[in-house]
Amino acid sequence: MSIADRLRKTGIVLPSAPRPAGNYVPLLKAGRFVYVSGQLPIEDGKVTAKGRVGENVTVEEAYQAARLCALHALGVFHQEFGDLEQIRRTVRVAGYVRAAKDFSDIAKVVNGASDLLVQVLGNRGKHARVAVGVAELPLGAAVEIEVIFEYRAYVAEPLTLPIAEAAGGEGGSTE
Repeated sequence: MSIADRLRKTGIVLPSAPRPAGNYVPLLKAGRFVYVSGQLPIEDGKVTAKGRVGENVTVEEAYQAARLCALHALGVFHQEFGDLEQIRRTVRVAGYVRAAKDFSDIAKVVNGASDLLVQVLGNRGKHARVAVGVAELPLGAAVEIEVIFEYRAYVAEPLTLPIAEAAGGEGGSTE
């Protein structure tokens, strides 16, 4: 089943990619890898889950926020490349949870992002992961998710060497 078919079947709609909240790019392609910057749970221009998980944000609310963050990551990829079929696989997910002092169910929250990626991408959504509790996140968000994808249409750039190195010299003139 194609990713577009999965999205239609589940009723999931890709959001427009959010604008960066600082001096960074939302996505960076390096070789065959695509690094999507940390995504916050923003809907209609507002953070949907603000505060600390285990204090004033429930695990379920934070789980849903992590799903939204992963959906934004897919939206960023789609905006740049036009097609989620260009994802060969999800390499890694990093989840940051703004947690109350004694809150330890960080992984349950980040499962929201992991579950969404597998739901949408199938086996291409399975990934390595890190889930970390933190003291603060931008805009007071309870969750932030960043994702690394492997790009399907990767074509290696030809290796070019400076003329001196290619001729066996140590630099300078090759005459």
